[in-house]
Amino acid sequence: MPTLPGPKQIVVLLLLSTAALLVHGYHPYVEDAEIYIPGIKRVLNPALYPQNASFFTSHAHLTLFPNLIASSVHISHLPLDWALLLWQFFSIFLLLLACWHVGRLCFRDPRARWGGVALVASLLTIPVAGTALYIMDQYLNTRSLSTPAVLFIVINTMERRLVQAVLWAMFTAAIHPLMVVFGLSYAILLLWMQPGRGLQTVRAKVLLLVPLGLFPPVTGAYREVMESHSYFFLLRWEWYEWLGIFAPIALLWWFQRIARQQELPVLDWLCRALIVFELFFFTAALVTTIPDSLVNLAKLQPMRSLHLLYVLLFIFGGGLLTEWVLKSHVWRWLLLFVPLCGGMWLAQRQLFPATAHIEWPGAQSRNDFVKAFLWIRENTPVDAYFALDPGYLELPGEDQHGFRAIAERSRLADSIKDSGVVTMFPALAETWSQQVHAQSGWKNFQAEDFRRLQREFGVGWVVLERPGISGLICPYQNNRLLVCRIE
Repeated sequence: MPTLPGPKQIVVLLLLSTAALLVHGYHPYVEDAEIYIPGIKRVLNPALYPQNASFFTSHAHLTLFPNLIASSVHISHLPLDWALLLWQFFSIFLLLLACWHVGRLCFRDPRARWGGVALVASLLTIPVAGTALYIMDQYLNTRSLSTPAVLFIVINTMERRLVQAVLWAMFTAAIHPLMVVFGLSYAILLLWMQPGRGLQTVRAKVLLLVPLGLFPPVTGAYREVMESHSYFFLLRWEWYEWLGIFAPIALLWWFQRIARQQELPVLDWLCRALIVFELFFFTAALVTTIPDSLVNLAKLQPMRSLHLLYVLLFIFGGGLLTEWVLKSHVWRWLLLFVPLCGGMWLAQRQLFPATAHIEWPGAQSRNDFVKAFLWIRENTPVDAYFALDPGYLELPGEDQHGFRAIAERSRLADSIKDSGVVTMFPALAETWSQQVHAQSGWKNFQAEDFRRLQREFGVGWVVLERPGISGLICPYQNNRLLVCRIE
């Protein structure tokens, strides 16, 4: 059996990657892009973001991701917007290629591997239980590359290519230090539970070496931030999020039984190890996130292990569905995947209703927030320091577009995206609390309130919703926003 896809398989993977991009959309500067894109832009232009850069450089200092993307821009001489789109497409292709390899190892029927690939491609933006993650986001970030890399750790471990597995692990660690933990944990379980050895070979003693110095004492400001993010605490998950933990485990148990009946030993092996893998991290989540005394360990987010579980679950499910139901009947494939992709497309349109489904590089945006942010990029000094509604990312019509990522200017901390950064980097908690509380009551601010922000933090510009207020000079306005100077 060939270990590499041939030209026809590559073409199919490219077509599926294109279809996935068209179904799930592309929004390069939304959500967590507000954390990752400024890091890339600062590598390309160190003069950017002279204030408050720690809210994205804290992440950037732990990963080579900004340097990798910036280097590709330098080498290719492509505009950053095009480089981001091409990297996003390559990440989708790499993920689907990894899914094809997993299917190749699990199933004898060549059609089954394509069933798994197609199901993953159709469900890229499905939420992963209560983790605030998708299989793959609609924008480029560290998870875009770490997700296929973790799968290649698993693939090379199964094939006993341990040198290649270590290289993929090193790459994953350089891109996303947290996600490599899950990949390596599952790879170790696979080695312990390889066929012929059985579950009894798993050692009862598991040593968890955690450098506690990385988890400083909890301050009041840090506790405030953590409490605003319910996904850290299992007891605050909704019932359907708990179902998202145990239903996949039950499905894996079912898949394992099918694998034994159909004599699919690799699938049996992967399912058994994945059940143990998830139960271990579920226990770790209970230990680290429920006791109040261990709240400073919650940022380890053990339940992000579900991300790997979901990817593999869809590969297995798609493969088995193909063998039992879809087979070679084209109409059955269409009956499944056309409504599924249509539903995912509609979900994305509801998530970003005021924005084009695919934000092509160079295309004019119809989103008033994006228009204002682009004007700021082109018409304000590089060292301009802005204040916005601290909850601006959740305003109707904003569609989660990041100010720093688009405008390329510094701003005061917000209450949404920057609070997520603080959960991972507690040293920022006091700064975040001071700035966000200084913006309390934003909706009722008058000119003197903005002058207070100027005196306290050096802010010189504000972005306001219309109709605005008197006493400020506003050189830009559109149907929704004004950009004003504080005199």
